[in-house]
Amino acid sequence: MRFIGIDPATTTGFVALDIEGNVLVEKSFRGKGKSIPGGISPEQRMSLENQLFQLLQPGDMIVKEGVAHRTPKLITTSKIHGGLEGMVTRKNLPFDEVAPDAVKKFVAVTGWKGQKGSKQRLKGTKEKKEAMAAAALKHFDYSNPSNDIVDAYIIARISLNLYLAREFKPMIDTFPYQIEVIESILNKA
Repeated sequence: MRFIGIDPATTTGFVALDIEGNVLVEKSFRGKGKSIPGGISPEQRMSLENQLFQLLQPGDMIVKEGVAHRTPKLITTSKIHGGLEGMVTRKNLPFDEVAPDAVKKFVAVTGWKGQKGSKQRLKGTKEKKEAMAAAALKHFDYSNPSNDIVDAYIIARISLNLYLAREFKPMIDTFPYQIEVIESILNKA
């Protein structure tokens, strides 16, 4: 049994963990094919979907990040998410979805930096990704040069903890905010 985290995007992050939280697979991939400005071509989308299909195995426990509703490329993002969900379904695998804000919450990334009284909003994608990388290192002693893989790793940790909670076994990540994220997913079902 593997615990999968998927961070869907034009470059998709994929991480598989074992029951002890060890990394089995960490990969990022892009769709191959003709590019189109500001989006993803049908060829690229199919390539992305096929690459995910090849990575999935029977028995995988999957959590994928949901669509960020404030994204400037909502149509492209929705196409990617729908296509990847289709590949998971074709493998006859169930999956859970975690909101992008909940992924950040799982590692205590609030969108702010600095100390109380002088906090400032994280600006731009680069600062937000750096905050996630720093949080993964702090919480799990995990790092990877790919931000997509870092996010997928955090999502895979959510998958593992979700499985443990459903099996009434002790979770491995037990900060109150991590437990809240797991409970929010369990309470959706």
